Amino acid sequence: MRLVHDPDGAARPLATEVEYAESMLEQGRGLMFRSSIPDDYALVFPFDHASRQFIHMLFVRFPLDVLWLVDEEVQAVETLHPWRSVGYANADTVIELPGGAASAVSEGDTVRLESGMRQA
Repeated sequence: MRLVHDPDGAARPLATEVEYAESMLEQGRGLMFRSSIPDDYALVFPFDHASRQFIHMLFVRFPLDVLWLVDEEVQAVETLHPWRSVGYANADTVIELPGGAASAVSEGDTVRLESGMRQA
């Protein structure tokens, strides 16, 4: 599984190590208490329908780039800072990436999950 940014038909991977936070406990904990994450990592929060989704950085020790998506279209992109940031936007999927990983992603871009083999 990999996370791909496809702004104009020229897809490029954002992450090749993708983890899902599906249960209420997994979503509540997110990336709290971890000392770091790999550069090619993404944590995906899937929701049943689009609604306002909040992300906090309490007990998160490193900056994150957060994407809020509706039907794979980026609604908002924000870099959140350790311990003190809060972000929210309308989304059916929220994705957390290492800080700086989504620097080329803009509102209106397409970001999607692909299954299959990794490309070199």
